[in-house]
Amino acid sequence: MKPFVLIAILACPAALFAGDATLLPVARHVSSLAGARLMSDPPLAFTETDPAAPPDFSVDESRVYQTIAGFGASFMEAGMICLNSLPETKREEVLRALFDPLHGAGFTLMKTPLAGTDFMSAGPWFSYNDRAGDSAMKNFSIARDLGPDGVATYIQHARRHGRFTLQATMDYPPDWMLVDVNQNQDLNPEWFDALARYYLCYLREYEKQGIAIDYLSPFNEPGVYTKIPWWKIRDLIKNHVGPLLAKEEITTRLMLPESSDRRNAWDNQPVVMEDPAARRFIAVMPYHGYNGGGFGQVAALGARYPDIPLWMTEVCHGYIVRTPREFPLPHYDFEDSDHWGNMIFSDLEAGAAAWVYWNMILDEKGGPWLTSPIHGNPKENIQHPLVIINRETGKVTYTGAYWVLAHFSKFVRPGAKRIASSGSHEGVRCLVFKNPEGGFVAQFLNSRKEDTRITLGCRGQSVSLALAAVSITTCLW
Repeated sequence: MKPFVLIAILACPAALFAGDATLLPVARHVSSLAGARLMSDPPLAFTETDPAAPPDFSVDESRVYQTIAGFGASFMEAGMICLNSLPETKREEVLRALFDPLHGAGFTLMKTPLAGTDFMSAGPWFSYNDRAGDSAMKNFSIARDLGPDGVATYIQHARRHGRFTLQATMDYPPDWMLVDVNQNQDLNPEWFDALARYYLCYLREYEKQGIAIDYLSPFNEPGVYTKIPWWKIRDLIKNHVGPLLAKEEITTRLMLPESSDRRNAWDNQPVVMEDPAARRFIAVMPYHGYNGGGFGQVAALGARYPDIPLWMTEVCHGYIVRTPREFPLPHYDFEDSDHWGNMIFSDLEAGAAAWVYWNMILDEKGGPWLTSPIHGNPKENIQHPLVIINRETGKVTYTGAYWVLAHFSKFVRPGAKRIASSGSHEGVRCLVFKNPEGGFVAQFLNSRKEDTRITLGCRGQSVSLALAAVSITTCLW
């Protein structure tokens, strides 16, 4: 087994994809319950399809769907605290496994919070300006983000190993902008302009550190955190945030608020999208993957607004988000890879152009987390990351969620287009993508508890593939 081995086809795509792609070898990479982790299997070859034995799955290049923006996770202080518990060489090894496109997962789309959230745990709850009434933002500061455990520091370390798009969102504005932090956490309209300047200062201060925020979502799960109604969000974007960023020639693009789940997105995002003056500022419709289901609503939302991409921007295992208590967190086994694989497949089939996990790195206790009940952050908030770092022993564990997500981020790069595939095989799912260079990527998720064999057809030829039990297999040709 050779994890993180990437054969020369990705380093030299033009050589592989020249000419008739269906006549070229099929490279394979497998992660499975049996122990394979991004293991390179010997290449296979397409042969002429027997008309009497049609393939289980067939590539249909005539139907093209969404363009992929990327895959990744989130930067939080908790992750940097865990990394800082390791020796420098081991810390860089973990970052390489996450961001290096040749020797790791090559994450391509990352999320970062604006100030306080549940795993910004290097100190107490904070905003970037806690001076009440400072509408001019004279006391705005990202100093905490620049500290040794800060998210800006985290981002800068990660950027040494790979390139990625960066999006940001906010649970709460400074408490003084709320009607009443204790009783009514709605945003006071008196501070709409001040909040727009708050966002502007954030973008500029990060730019001074060499960090471009590519996309900004004004609120994370509104109604769960800041209790602002969507009609107010519409007016804030239309009359305050959008015009100010445009006036200041900020290149950061605006996203809608990140809806708490798929059904919430369907119910609420049209409030903004149906207003042309607000919609003109919107570049992405983001939603979260909590509470299960809702893929049909996401697909319907994408069909309603086909010019604006859908991104799944947060999900995790966590007792606070209804993960069963009998499921131990953090989770070290590979079995839950199938849960995440099926969710990624369903979101992509529904039209998502990006898929982002929540905590990228946590410790052996599922933390450390920040406690601030008034801001929705309870005393016990054990969650499950992609990478577990034991801060006492230094042991690093890459979870099942990491390996499944790595198959997508490593091989389905930004700019790839999802294309149709027809057919079926019990317990097996197939997704196919076409890279800008012209080559194909097929992902096969085998949820069966036994090995199985399937055939894939493309351009009149087919190839037979053995899929390990509870596995994901990436094929490239």
